[in-house]
Amino acid sequence: MSNTDGGFAFPVPAPHVAAGMSLRDYFAAQALSGILAALLEGGVIDPHRYHERIAAEAYQHADAMLKERAK
Repeated sequence: MSNTDGGFAFPVPAPHVAAGMSLRDYFAAQALSGILAALLEGGVIDPHRYHERIAAEAYQHADAMLKERAK
């Protein structure tokens, strides 16, 4: 883990959590959940057609969260 990914999301090992997940990955997963919920509820676009763009957007949100957290 490095400073750029925020370190481990769950620094204390837990039996139900996969080892090695970075805080950046965790933030991206949370953002992705919200993005997909909004898209599916609003019927704006088919998320399956734009999965790469949606995944990239989730990581953009995660990077913004890490940047804000570092302040």
